[in-house]
Amino acid sequence: MSVNQALSKKQQSIIPIAAFTANGDLDNLKIALEEGLAAGLTVNEIKEILVHLYAYTGFPRSLNGIHTFMTIMDERQVQGIKDEVGPEASPLPADMNKDEYGARVRAKLAGWETIPAPGGYQLFAPIIDTFLKEHLFADIFARDILDFQSRELATISALASMAGTGGQLYFHLGAAMNTGLSEEQMKEFIAVLASKVAGQVAENANEILSKVLSSRAPSDAE
Repeated sequence: MSVNQALSKKQQSIIPIAAFTANGDLDNLKIALEEGLAAGLTVNEIKEILVHLYAYTGFPRSLNGIHTFMTIMDERQVQGIKDEVGPEASPLPADMNKDEYGARVRAKLAGWETIPAPGGYQLFAPIIDTFLKEHLFADIFARDILDFQSRELATISALASMAGTGGQLYFHLGAAMNTGLSEEQMKEFIAVLASKVAGQVAENANEILSKVLSSRAPSDAE
């Protein structure tokens, strides 16, 4: 793997932070947070990762992660360690059409050239589609502290670390690649899961990744 194909140290450090936030392993999360700071993540980037994850793990896991990070920051302040805080998120435009913006972001992540007509759950419970577009893919994804690749790395790591989220993991593994992450980088994601989180988590995620890669491979007729 060439250097430009590898996940950066910052990108790698997002993976265990998201995984341990999602599965509630706060002891290992504390280690992962310390390693994230050492890898160059700013305080605000880590806060944003933990906030981002509430959309996928729920408020309890996200808040537990935030409290764990608060404890670490208090300890480091006592030790005289000064961490880079980093910039805050830029304000969103007051006239932003969140429904339209969120629909475009979801389409981009899904790899759709056009936005399809609503169907399935969107028709059965339309309010959840509104929340997905206006809050998740607009309010959250529009915050520029993290780029889309970082958000998708956090998302796939969290989904891989929870039970019963295989369908969502399939979508977001594809979305991660649609942000520009290569097949080699996705395989490195699996390797980081194996070394930093758990072998079974990595094995399960790799099975779904194999299906994603197979679906993206050019057909013989092309």
